[in-house]
Amino acid sequence: MEAIGITLAMFAAVLVSGMVVRVLPVAVPLPLVQIALGALISSFSDHGVRLDPEVFFLLFLPPLLFLDGWRIPKEGVLRDKYSILELAFGLVFITVLGVGYFIHWMIPAMPLPVAFALAAIVSPTDPVAVSAITQRVAIPKRVMHVLEGESLLNDASGLVAFRFAVMAAVSGSFSLGSAAVSFLWVAIGGLAAGAIFTILVTAAKNLFTRNFGEEPGSEILLSLIIPFGAYELAEHIGASGILAAVAAGVAMSYVELSGKAMAITRIQRNAVWNMLQFTLNGIMFVLLGEQLPAIFNGAVGVVRDTGHLNPWWLLAYALAINVALAALRFGWVWLSLAIGRRIAARRGTLAPQPSIRLMLAVSLAGVRGAITLAGVLTLPFVVDSGEPFPARDLAIFLAATVIIVSLLTASIGLPRLLRGLDVPEEGEHHRQEDLANAAAREAALKSIEATAHELTIKNPQTDPTIYTEVATRLMNSIQQRATGGRDQEVEPEVIKLQQEIERQMRLAALAASRGELYRMARHGKLSDEMAREMVKGIDLQEARLRA
Repeated sequence: MEAIGITLAMFAAVLVSGMVVRVLPVAVPLPLVQIALGALISSFSDHGVRLDPEVFFLLFLPPLLFLDGWRIPKEGVLRDKYSILELAFGLVFITVLGVGYFIHWMIPAMPLPVAFALAAIVSPTDPVAVSAITQRVAIPKRVMHVLEGESLLNDASGLVAFRFAVMAAVSGSFSLGSAAVSFLWVAIGGLAAGAIFTILVTAAKNLFTRNFGEEPGSEILLSLIIPFGAYELAEHIGASGILAAVAAGVAMSYVELSGKAMAITRIQRNAVWNMLQFTLNGIMFVLLGEQLPAIFNGAVGVVRDTGHLNPWWLLAYALAINVALAALRFGWVWLSLAIGRRIAARRGTLAPQPSIRLMLAVSLAGVRGAITLAGVLTLPFVVDSGEPFPARDLAIFLAATVIIVSLLTASIGLPRLLRGLDVPEEGEHHRQEDLANAAAREAALKSIEATAHELTIKNPQTDPTIYTEVATRLMNSIQQRATGGRDQEVEPEVIKLQQEIERQMRLAALAASRGELYRMARHGKLSDEMAREMVKGIDLQEARLRA
């Protein structure tokens, strides 16, 4: 019963944390409030929550990685693919080696494989935390796209590197050759398993709904099951469940562009996934706060093995790791931009010189968050020999401190760096939006005309002028909204038949507009991110008409 009570208290803490952040007079990152509430819970509980690493990994990581892959703005990722790949793979590789050796040198009591594992798990970044920090000062959209693409890929690369390092620490042996071969299978098998699983499941679902209708609750539940199914399938064949979850999310974003789900399903599904993301992120940070006192005591014991009796050395270690991560990230950003400008010059194009402020902002935006926390909490308790996992509490404590320090420094520094930053406007974004609105409007007008003709044929006993009048009014209404005109008000005495005709025509127009937006997205004329936002508005209008 006590376990149930602690679980409910954690859910309550996640709920309260959202309220506390909104009423505080100063901007405080939400994860910090959740960690504090978790520590408060631990002071009232005699027994902490003992986490099974494998269960924790399965419950938290697949849905979060799946959602990242689902909602990632693919157009922005493809446009800046070289910058993203350099940050997501090159920087992760350098971080694992450089910071790993640095941690082992600084803390000899932490074995080198454990130091590599810690360096790997602090390499993934968290754009959700950056978005929360920069709510009051907007971050340039293109920079945000780079951060989101980097986060999606370095989640995968960092977690895979973390898994290999943990395996080396647990088994006590490591072979670079066998690890390279294993990595190829783990990566290719995981990506293929996730994508194929999602495509097959959604194809079977579409076949069923086409013959027997769609039920929103079942559709939402299926979307919740897909990341777990993809993860388990990949793990079963010896591939990476992490990469499978990411690939499943990316495949789901392409499946969504088919536009086959009902509007009400998309609305409810979006709300459920937003709630799930908020809850899972919150629970992880509350769990960290609840376990932090015990982790701190264990970390102090490891520090004493290094000859330092003062627990303040823990803070010194954490600050040193943060400085190493920040310096490495800034140096890598500067180097990659310099290489990019040189390549552009060889191709005969002139790449703009980024300001130091922008490079500092990109470097400071490498905030660590939920993925780092979820990964480090899955460190095993024992190694193959049955002995305790070396320096486990210290690794968790240092990872947690890196998260806290990165959140604090970003919340203080990012708004100051971004305020007044001169970033050129993205004309392409506005051009796409204007083009999409015009295409959707044209599709709606054609659909209204076709629906009026279809209703006239289906109902020969009804005066055809009714359909013509309603269609004309709706078409004029759409055209006037496009030019800033005012909608004509429907007279109070309009009859019930006219109302139903108008409702059917509006539904047909919305369906045509939505279909045109999805068609443009599938053909690369519109970014999937913008298509998703515009379809959301159409879905809300349809839901009101069907209510």
